[in-house]
Amino acid sequence: MSDRKLIPEKIEIFDFKIIKGQIESPFEFDNSLVKGHDFNLSFETAMNIEEKMVKADFIVSIKTQSEKNSTEEAQGNFHFVFIFHVENMEDLVEKNGKNNPDDFKVDGALGNALASITYSTSRGILMTRFQGTSLENFILPVINPNDLLE
Repeated sequence: MSDRKLIPEKIEIFDFKIIKGQIESPFEFDNSLVKGHDFNLSFETAMNIEEKMVKADFIVSIKTQSEKNSTEEAQGNFHFVFIFHVENMEDLVEKNGKNNPDDFKVDGALGNALASITYSTSRGILMTRFQGTSLENFILPVINPNDLLE
């Protein structure tokens, strides 16, 4: 399979949902003491090749790192689900064997594109959700989208 088969215009965000959106911050939390953030990411996909659909689950957990730990840290937990329609899915997925219909290889460019779209869109949503909260200074960093696929 060649990367040339990926045609970005044939990828559509068909649906999107925030499954979980939670920010916890103690009343006495002092934003001025935040020196950094810890965060964890999870990205998983599932495909329905016949329907040309891909479901992408993106989960992010963020926790502040404060100078003084006299109180609980602020934290956020979000779970986003994106449903993509890929018009030329048949060009980007190759069946590996005739005996097992669930055994297929996905073009790496498709995985990269879906990870990029999911991550970047989620970053923007989080930036707006964090405004005016104890996590307002956190922005998901720019990363290599292939790291999400590992």
